[in-house]
Amino acid sequence: MANITSYEHSVQLDPSKCTGCTNCLRRCPTEAIRIKDHKAHIDETRCIDCGECIRICSNKAKRAVCSKLESMERFRWKIALPAPTLYGQFDNLDDVDIVLDGLLKIGFDDVFEVSKAAELVSAYTRLYLKTEGIKTPVISSACPVIVRLIALRFPSLNDNIMRMLPPMEVAAGLARERAKKQHPELKDEDIGVCFISPCPAKASYVKNGFANYKSQVDEVVSISDIYFLLISEMTHTSDVKATTESGMIGIGWASSGGEATAIFNEDYLAADGIENVINVLDQIETGNIPPVKFIELNACPSGCVGGVLTMQNPFIAKTRLQSLRKYLPVSQNFLSPEEEHYIPESYFFNELPVYKPISRLSDSMAQSMRMMADIQKLRDMLPGIDCGACGAPTCRSLAEDIVKGKACIEDCILYQKLKEEAGRDG
Repeated sequence: MANITSYEHSVQLDPSKCTGCTNCLRRCPTEAIRIKDHKAHIDETRCIDCGECIRICSNKAKRAVCSKLESMERFRWKIALPAPTLYGQFDNLDDVDIVLDGLLKIGFDDVFEVSKAAELVSAYTRLYLKTEGIKTPVISSACPVIVRLIALRFPSLNDNIMRMLPPMEVAAGLARERAKKQHPELKDEDIGVCFISPCPAKASYVKNGFANYKSQVDEVVSISDIYFLLISEMTHTSDVKATTESGMIGIGWASSGGEATAIFNEDYLAADGIENVINVLDQIETGNIPPVKFIELNACPSGCVGGVLTMQNPFIAKTRLQSLRKYLPVSQNFLSPEEEHYIPESYFFNELPVYKPISRLSDSMAQSMRMMADIQKLRDMLPGIDCGACGAPTCRSLAEDIVKGKACIEDCILYQKLKEEAGRDG
């Protein structure tokens, strides 16, 4: 398995805007944030680019780094991959083709719907779940935050992850194939693929690849960056060309449960929001979960519609998508009888990235045991109220930082106070 030693993140901190409050410290799901010298610091080895710190930072000190639309100018043939979440951003939208037409008007040469690829992934997932010998429950690999979270916090569940590429990646591959077929004069380097994303994790996925797999997406542009440019070009007229190739299933992927219900089986579980996801993963790891075959997990609340790069309230966007889906067929991408017997190799990735689990204190078992004992000893000396005043999210994490040489016990204000009082009493 490929070993990842560095990781380029799309969630970044602007120290000039940070006031050192503890909002992000308390909410980070991997305890990647510390407060030092009244400023937040992000441990890049722990960050999963979930965007939770962006969501709750009132000072806007956390931001997502994505490409700008101008970065596509270097390509002769520009292809847009709109996430289905994009359609839920617009009020009174009754036709997906209006959005697709708008994308062509702002400079793209072609549009390939990620929702179309999602329907194909759903069809192949149904086939995958019938395969003998797969480890259940099968966990979807569509959300890159979940894959990295499992690697860092729940490595024992790596074998449960479905080794199928996410719809964004499938769409990129199919879009390139279509471009070369329709325009044989184009070289590979002439074709640029741009994903219009609701979350920063997709940008990180494209930057870093996936173990030994290099993404076929060239640039990731946020929905929030493209929204106003797009809305100014969208026209609700009858002469908009009908080009959409997806249905209810594909657009349903934008909301939590959309992927799971598309397997046409009641044996599934769907959870959204990073805290709920962690609770589910905890229960899978301990075996304390109902016997389900497929699990869909979305780091963002309500699913991709709750991504931090969107423009609209996720509940409003979800309602708009429900209304839009009523006018669509169930799917436009069912498999033919010949395709129902095997999954094309191009839909799979072979390896998962390997990261050092955050629970692993040392590569040496003996050293890890000694460090664990030291952490517990320090933990017992600390007040145990997890106030965050020391700059670590919990007393246990402060104890770990001390053992690793990243902090000292005097960072705990209450410990210092109790020590001083004990000295006076003595």
